[in-house]
Amino acid sequence: MKAYLISITLLVTLSACGPSHHKGGESVVPAAPSAKPDSRMLEKAPIAGYDANTEQSGNSTNPSPVRDTTKKIVKSGTIQFEVGNINGARKKILQSLKKYGGYVDEDNQTTNSDINRKEYNLKISIPAQYFDFLVDSVSASADKVDTKNISITDVTTQYIDMKTRLDNKKILENRYLELLKKGTKISDLLEIENKLTEIRSDIESSQGQLNYLNKQIAYSSLDITFYTKATTQNIDDLFTNKFKTSISNGWDFLKNLFFGIISIWPLLIIAGIIYWMFKSWRRRRRVKQTE
Repeated sequence: MKAYLISITLLVTLSACGPSHHKGGESVVPAAPSAKPDSRMLEKAPIAGYDANTEQSGNSTNPSPVRDTTKKIVKSGTIQFEVGNINGARKKILQSLKKYGGYVDEDNQTTNSDINRKEYNLKISIPAQYFDFLVDSVSASADKVDTKNISITDVTTQYIDMKTRLDNKKILENRYLELLKKGTKISDLLEIENKLTEIRSDIESSQGQLNYLNKQIAYSSLDITFYTKATTQNIDDLFTNKFKTSISNGWDFLKNLFFGIISIWPLLIIAGIIYWMFKSWRRRRRVKQTE
């Protein structure tokens, strides 16, 4: 019996001293070798909500993209008004624009020669947070506002959609870059390079569209048209100018007609000869008929 107990004690001791697969109270299971990723599997894999820390390639540590869900607004407007001092109004608008950090996209000037009236058209861009201040400033300088239209468009959904698509394409680009590092066959490398070229082209296009939308959000646009006030003197000048113009146009017509007739004198001579010959022929015919 004593020998039996000694044998059991020796077996337990040997078991404790043998190689152990326990570490820190947890069982350690040897990791199975990971299979080589396939480019076709990447294209079929879902991208939205992708977490790079759980990718089986094991080396990527790209954080999940953070979604910007703040409200995105695009503002634009047009305003047309009449003003007494057109140059003073233009100067005031440009000063306000400089104060708020805006800039002029187009600056056009026209003059109505009939009533001698100037008209300016300014297409401007202004930081969105100062748009309302500028509109109020421009309206205050007007003697009479003809039209004022303000458009406000919520592009939050469009922005999130474009940003999500762009982030997903960048994640897919990183996956193909991981495949490119592990590729060995020339055919596989060429296929991956073609896919990367296509994805990068899409990324550039999407980035350009997103940049344009960001600019529209950051800077509001305003189309300003203003002109001088019409007066009684302008109306009198209009009648006088039209009367003078009519007299001048009539005289020009007579001169053009006179010189036009002179310029075709060979045709007139030929026509006169033909008419004289025709009259002579008719006269001889009547004489013959009488005889």
